[in-house]
Amino acid sequence: MSRKRKPFPILENVTIEAVAAEGKCITHVDDKVVFVPFVVPGDVVDLQIRKKKKSYCEATVVRFISKSAIRVEPMCEHFGICGGCKWQNLPYSEQLKAKQQQVYDQLSRIGKVELPEFRPIMGSVHTKAYRNKLEFGCANKRWYTAEELQALPEGVGLSEGAIGFHITGAFDKIYPIEKCWLMDDLCNEIRNDIRDYALQSGMTFYDIRAQHGLLRDIMVRNSNTGEWMVLVQFHYDEDGDDERAKALMQHIADRFPQITSLFYVDNQKGNDTFNDLDLTVFKGKDHIYETMEDLKFKVGPKSFYQTNTEQAYHLYAVAREFADLTGNELVYDLYTGTGTIANFVAKNARKVIGIEYVPEAIEDAKVNSEVNKISNTLFYAGDMKDILTESFIQKHGRPDVIITDPPRAGMHPDVVNVILGAHPERIVYVSCNPSTQARDLALLDSEYKVAAVQPVDMFPHTPHVENVVLLKKR
Repeated sequence: MSRKRKPFPILENVTIEAVAAEGKCITHVDDKVVFVPFVVPGDVVDLQIRKKKKSYCEATVVRFISKSAIRVEPMCEHFGICGGCKWQNLPYSEQLKAKQQQVYDQLSRIGKVELPEFRPIMGSVHTKAYRNKLEFGCANKRWYTAEELQALPEGVGLSEGAIGFHITGAFDKIYPIEKCWLMDDLCNEIRNDIRDYALQSGMTFYDIRAQHGLLRDIMVRNSNTGEWMVLVQFHYDEDGDDERAKALMQHIADRFPQITSLFYVDNQKGNDTFNDLDLTVFKGKDHIYETMEDLKFKVGPKSFYQTNTEQAYHLYAVAREFADLTGNELVYDLYTGTGTIANFVAKNARKVIGIEYVPEAIEDAKVNSEVNKISNTLFYAGDMKDILTESFIQKHGRPDVIITDPPRAGMHPDVVNVILGAHPERIVYVSCNPSTQARDLALLDSEYKVAAVQPVDMFPHTPHVENVVLLKKR
């Protein structure tokens, strides 16, 4: 007979102390750190411990005794359930303070390198509707909160189709979103209209466990040129699904003439990625354009582009300022993506060489150079550690400046070693994860000192922060 584990105790009358990593806050109880989501410093609460480790606990609020004076009312009706925006209850000025502190803590504790005075964080120009892309999952099982379950009439099934976001830890359930504030409101209209059409027409929603159901995933993009792109993923199961899919696409095209680039795809894979699939253009062009200063960037459904368009410009402007180009430099742009930074700095450099893992992104980068009549860029596709070798540098020349914008995992040690061997005068390190950036700065510290640090907020209401570091040869 298995013994039922005793529930963890409730901690009473606890004051939340500070903002911590990953959007949670912390407090201390009996010399133990306790992590709590969806609270702000100054809240006084009763906590239910959910997970107990040797040095810390995780807990959730069961009762608010008094709410903090700095707390603000979240704008979103889904706050606290949807895990997207963990900081909507924290004023934006406080979010920025926490992000500035996060960058400082990570660079000083993990990097342990000598640091100059940090520049104050650049806040996002927009804190609502700042994203240019959102993806929504479709599922035949919607997520219900405990309150919603209690309010359900007896005998009502739990297999209602929904379009929205995945809840953390529930890969087969979708939390239905009525209004997301992170993108222009037309995005909400499009998503809700697709949902209504699907429910009214009896279209099946995807069941991720059984891997059947027609309506699977929706991606919506827009750009600062006013263009809109929508991609609907289907999963064809039976005869007639192609006609049903096309009927929905026609409905979207008729209902939303603003969409300039409308795609669909039959995705039979076990996951929702579509980079390796052939997409069908149902209406319009196969791309939209973003602009930055006097440049145009072609963005297709598979293209990577920073999701906060306006803030991306400010981020890249910092990188260009740190690069301090006079027109004579050879620049290497590592992890160049679709060549946005490479093309953005090209007019100030003698030559820019961009390297990127994804071949399609490199094709986009070349097109972006052509579209903007830029002739002093060269792009190479492949694994960074395989391409960026000593022989590559001998062939193309030693870079005066290296700009690097790696993924969250940071740079491979081999890449760091080749950079050290290339001896550029300056390195501009753009990072979406200051903890791995700090690790890499420690590896570069023997030859390069940190000369400037500029945190940039790209994602209001979330704990994510970008950081640009200028390194100069010792």
